[in-house]
Amino acid sequence: MSEQQPTFTLRKDDGIGIITMNVPGERMNTLRASFAGEIRALLDDIQADASLKGLVLCSGKPDSFVAGADVNMLAACQSAGEAQALARAGQEIFTTLEALKLPLIAAIHGPCLGGGLELALACHGRVCSDDDITRLGLPEVQLGLLPGSGGTQRLPRLVGLTRALDMMLTGKQLRPKQALKAGLVDDMVPHSILLDTAIALARKGKPKHKRKQDLKTLALEANPFGRKLVFDKALSALRHKTRGNYPAPEKLLEVVRTGLEEGMSKGLAAEARAFGELVMTPESAALRHLFFATTEMKKERTFQGAEPMALKRIGVLGGGLMGGGIAFVTATRAGLPVRIKDIAHNGINQAMATAHQLLAPRVKKQQLRATEMQRQLALMTGTLDYSGFGRVDMVVEAVFEDLEVKRKMVAEVEAHCPAHVVFASNTSSLPIHQIAEGATRPERVLGLHYFSPVDKMPLAEIIPHAGTSNETVATAIKLARAQGKTPIVVRDKAGFYVNRILAPYLNEAARLLLEGEPIEAIDRALVDYGFPVGPITLLDEVGIDVASKISPILERELGSRFKAPEAFGKLLDDKRHGKKNGRGFYRFDKKGKPVDESVYRLLGVKPQGRLPAGDMAERCVLLMLNEAAMTLDEGVVASARDGDIGAIFGIGFPPFSGGPFHHMHRQGISAIVAKMEEYARKYGERFAPCDALRRLAEEGRSYY
Repeated sequence: MSEQQPTFTLRKDDGIGIITMNVPGERMNTLRASFAGEIRALLDDIQADASLKGLVLCSGKPDSFVAGADVNMLAACQSAGEAQALARAGQEIFTTLEALKLPLIAAIHGPCLGGGLELALACHGRVCSDDDITRLGLPEVQLGLLPGSGGTQRLPRLVGLTRALDMMLTGKQLRPKQALKAGLVDDMVPHSILLDTAIALARKGKPKHKRKQDLKTLALEANPFGRKLVFDKALSALRHKTRGNYPAPEKLLEVVRTGLEEGMSKGLAAEARAFGELVMTPESAALRHLFFATTEMKKERTFQGAEPMALKRIGVLGGGLMGGGIAFVTATRAGLPVRIKDIAHNGINQAMATAHQLLAPRVKKQQLRATEMQRQLALMTGTLDYSGFGRVDMVVEAVFEDLEVKRKMVAEVEAHCPAHVVFASNTSSLPIHQIAEGATRPERVLGLHYFSPVDKMPLAEIIPHAGTSNETVATAIKLARAQGKTPIVVRDKAGFYVNRILAPYLNEAARLLLEGEPIEAIDRALVDYGFPVGPITLLDEVGIDVASKISPILERELGSRFKAPEAFGKLLDDKRHGKKNGRGFYRFDKKGKPVDESVYRLLGVKPQGRLPAGDMAERCVLLMLNEAAMTLDEGVVASARDGDIGAIFGIGFPPFSGGPFHHMHRQGISAIVAKMEEYARKYGERFAPCDALRRLAEEGRSYY
């Protein structure tokens, strides 16, 4: 039996010990509790070697330092005490590293995140590569946790309280230049000389860190009163943003405060205790469920055994808001040349201008070199005919929602493009099988539904019709991932997945408004529940005209539960389309976004809040949950996992709940069914739980 390879190895370079971390069999390094013995043995060897004058810690992986601690360790914890012990073990090893008499320098290239950055912070100095893949951050809050191996204590002492809180409360990752400016690293150099630079730094002894502070920061952070102001302001902003739904950020503030006011050892004890408590919270369990679901999804390289085609060039039909956004993410994230076809120069100019507007601020903030911006923009070209389309491998169509126009696009693409070309329609409502009717190569046609704004929204729905080949689906998944999207494959049924579960939610919000609940109260209730924006605001954002087109399609295909309140026709008659024309439920002007009080008169409503916020939120959400259960039962989504990811990334379903299916699983299917039955008695038959949920409750089964 072969001996297991070590994770840590030591070699010497003229008095400098180079420690290389390389977790066997893994693409990236992650920290595990099982490494403790190996690290201690290595440190014993180092301390016994009088020839060593300094140490450098680097990664044996070609494109990453340490991506964090292995999150799988937390699933095995049965109590807060067990999770606290894990944190304590990590703290002890890092404290031992920090206490080494020899200077220890971290040579960082690629992701240095979470436990990886905590490891680097325990070193006496840090050098990073100037490569774009290098990122430094403590993103634990995104898993409902806080840094548990000393990060909450070392980061504020190194970069200052304000910057440390900004990094830890948001999970923000710093690029190399930002890390150097913040004082997080001592030097930034090309990757080719990273190790040599770290060795040279180790030869000089332990670096002295003198933080450059402006007078305002110094005044705030150098005294207890100033620090109290910083903490109070952070807590206020935090509560406004999280609405009390996420316990980790508030715990993090307490722990940082303890360390600064009572010293490092008390701070570390508070950190380990808080880490243990947070691991056991339902919010962290849900966020970790989401993390594992998306990680698992990214590993799926084929679709039902089919490999994707090679993609060298992409075509986009339509240079409007959606087409321009699709072209932008194709060029800037996928790095692929993209040819935009529009019927007018104006459309192409608009797409180019949008790309410039999105990239220019990044150049200004020094996140992107001007030459790199020009290179990315040069990947986008435009045409009024099909010139250049003879070489594209895939065409994404983003013209307006008209079946005949889309069929015409299919025919034109088949006439002007290579036989292997994939035709992907960015439709939000039209059935894909109808778009593919009459196609010469229907197996090459599918839906690829993006969400607006394309550069920000992370989800893409891939919609094959019955005749779409698996290779075509695999190719669409490949493009969406390259564009930075999280794709889910959904069945070709009306509304697909996201719009289908969204429609009953929005309709119920509209009913609440027509019952006299004030617009702000409805929106506030759902934001407090955990959605990023309220449903009435969302209607304005999506476009009241767009929503009104989708509703009849859903009603025709799926039944009367999708019927939108008739009073909403009055909004369209009054030319209220939402944000796009500045008139909707809200007024969009330079002064902000006040409610347009004239909407109440138009709808014949007298606003007077009667219902508690919790009841309003539950009315909207229960209908979404019921519809989600039906979509899974009908095979619209392949799994509860896909349904959870689709709802969170497509609609902003509260991430701390883990998604609609995880939420129902956690609450208990029987409890959800009982609540729906109660609301059906109170508000009508639309709340009656679907057969799928009743079956699960009767059989005592759940989604996970």
